[in-house]
Amino acid sequence: MAQYGPFEMIAYTGARVLEDNTIVFVGTGLPIVAAMYAQLTHAPNLNMIFEAGSLAAILEQGMPLSVGDTRAFRKALYAKGLCGAFELTQRGYSDYAFIGGAQIDMYGNINSHFQGGTYDKPGVRFPGSGGAGAMAANCEKTISIMALEKRRFVEKLDFISSIGYGDGSPDYRKRAGVLGAGPYRVITNQALFGFDQETRRMTLLEVMPGKSAQDIMDNVGFELLISKDLKEMAEPTQENLTMLRDQCDPDGYFLTRKVKK
Repeated sequence: MAQYGPFEMIAYTGARVLEDNTIVFVGTGLPIVAAMYAQLTHAPNLNMIFEAGSLAAILEQGMPLSVGDTRAFRKALYAKGLCGAFELTQRGYSDYAFIGGAQIDMYGNINSHFQGGTYDKPGVRFPGSGGAGAMAANCEKTISIMALEKRRFVEKLDFISSIGYGDGSPDYRKRAGVLGAGPYRVITNQALFGFDQETRRMTLLEVMPGKSAQDIMDNVGFELLISKDLKEMAEPTQENLTMLRDQCDPDGYFLTRKVKK
C-alpha cells in the first residue's frame, strides 16, 4: 500500500464524500484540495462557491491559496463578491458547506474561536469562523474536517462558532432560524463520521485500516454511536496520491502538514 500522510487521507476521503452535479461552498485549504480532486476524478460537474464571491470557476491556473485568490475567479459563471456568495446559500443554491474547525461536539457544533479561559481572556485564541458560521447555517449539508484528537472532539465546546444540531433536539435548527439539514459528515485522518437521524448524535461510519472502533473512541471525548455497517476507510493508491500531490497541491501547502502529538 502506498504511503500517505494524515492530511492526504483527509483530502482523499473528502473527495469521496462529494458527489457529481452538486455545488459545494469550500473553505480555504483541504476543502479546496478535496473538491479539485473530486472534479478531476468522479465528479467533473461539481461546482465550487468561494467566499469572495465566485461560482463554478475553472481552476486551470492551479489551486487557490485562499478563497479570495484570483485563481478562484478564473472563467467563473458568477463573480459578485462576498454578499453575493452568501446570497446563493440563502436562496438554496449550495448542497454542501465544507469547513474546518478547532473543536466539535457530538451534535456537530463547531468551535473556531478559543479554547480555555473566557472570550476576553482565552487560553488559546483561534482565527475565528470567517464565513463558516453562515455556511453551516444556510447550506443544505455541512461537511467538516479536522485531525482526530481528543482535545478537538469534546463533550462541551468552549464557544459555538458554526451551528450543528445544537442540543440535539429534533427541531433545534428550525427554532434557531437556520436553513438546511445540518451536519452530514466529519472527516478525519483515522475515521469518517456521520450523524444518527433520530438522536442527531455523531456516528462512526468508517475506520482507517489497522484501527478498531475502540481506537477511535479512545480519541473522542464523548460517547460515539457505532454504525451497524462499520467499514474500513478506502486508502489512496499511488495513482491517487500522485494526482493529489502533482495536480491539486503541488507545493504541499496543505497536504504535507503534520498532526501535532
